[in-house]
Amino acid sequence: MDGNHEAHDLETKRVIIENVSKFGCHLALVEDDNYLPGFVYSIGLFKNYNHPEIMCFGLKTSVMGSIINHAKDLIKKGEHFTTDKLYSGFLEGYDVQFLEVNKEFYANYLGYAAWYYDKSFDFPVLQLVWPDKQSYFPWDENFNKDHIRRQPLLDRNTDFKFYESRNLGVYTTKQVFQGEPILYVYHNEDGDWQFHCSDNPKIEDAMLVCLEEITKVDPSVNNIYHLQYGWSAWRRSPEEDWEYAKDSD
Repeated sequence: MDGNHEAHDLETKRVIIENVSKFGCHLALVEDDNYLPGFVYSIGLFKNYNHPEIMCFGLKTSVMGSIINHAKDLIKKGEHFTTDKLYSGFLEGYDVQFLEVNKEFYANYLGYAAWYYDKSFDFPVLQLVWPDKQSYFPWDENFNKDHIRRQPLLDRNTDFKFYESRNLGVYTTKQVFQGEPILYVYHNEDGDWQFHCSDNPKIEDAMLVCLEEITKVDPSVNNIYHLQYGWSAWRRSPEEDWEYAKDSD
């Protein structure tokens, strides 16, 4: 971590502690990028009110912040939100629901919350899920497919963390299916994914397979589900962490 990042990290942690003490919780905001939606999550609801933290995806950050602050105000008055129930008052004209976030996703989305809770994931989290304009939720058959990637459902699919469908066609080589490790991943500007064991794959070895097949061959590729359009990821061995950067023009 360089000096600027370290200073920013320390300042963020100071603000988290201050906000939790002063306001009841801190709101962590993660902006959207050219691939993934933005999201907001609370830190401090569990400590102060013994209530799960709350997170929300895919709306304007100001809207998501207001939603979670509204939830905090209700929680302070004794409300306790649960799953499998419709709630009104968060979005005008629409009900919302809550899902219990699986701990398999905590490391992917809740880094500062884990730091706050003594570098552990020993705290519960609910995901607030909103419907489309026809009041269908993402798990409903008629949900507007234009919004499907704006809300990952973090109570399921821990074996497949990518935002695309499991049957999406992606590029690889026969060597990957012969047992060689995936060491180079490319997420092209046009949205195509490539998974290779070499930085110079041969065209004659190319294969088109379903993305789900790649995650079954090597589940660790789930850790780079967030790779933006036009970025690459690499590692020297399957035991090492992924590094990633934007491709040069």
